[in-house]
Amino acid sequence: MTMNRHFATTATVALITASTIATAAEPAPAKKPAASTSLNAIDRGKYMLIVGGCNDCHTADFAARSGDVPEREWLKGSGKIGFSGPWGTTYGSNLRFVLATMTEAQWVRYAKELKSRPPMPWFNLNQWTDADLRAFYKYVRSLGAPGEPTPAYVPPDKTPASPLIQWPK
Repeated sequence: MTMNRHFATTATVALITASTIATAAEPAPAKKPAASTSLNAIDRGKYMLIVGGCNDCHTADFAARSGDVPEREWLKGSGKIGFSGPWGTTYGSNLRFVLATMTEAQWVRYAKELKSRPPMPWFNLNQWTDADLRAFYKYVRSLGAPGEPTPAYVPPDKTPASPLIQWPK
């Protein structure tokens, strides 16, 4: 190899290496979380339900039974147990009933725009991807008969008739 050719090859390798190091040092642009493609939509929806902790409030007695509630009973609402605090008393909605009244597109829009009373972590739901929300919708709709709606919201100046979990004021 001639001296010029060796120098050119060495210089090219050095430039490529420097370019790679510089590129690696630059922070990658922030990405929105993406839905997993390794699960079918219904399985992905069930996964979102589990990691989202939806059963904790939207399935009667879920926490009291340490999660030992048959899937056929999931997401039918908190039953008659309310969550009471300075905002009044809210009930974990029957998501089967709610989603039975919406199209998939309506659900996605609703979930992205939801602002709700405690204890619903609406600010987390607002960040789910469209694909995750669509998968959740498909899963909930696959559970079967929607059942009955949960009790209505009770304003702070009223006393609910049902048992409740009292939150600090």
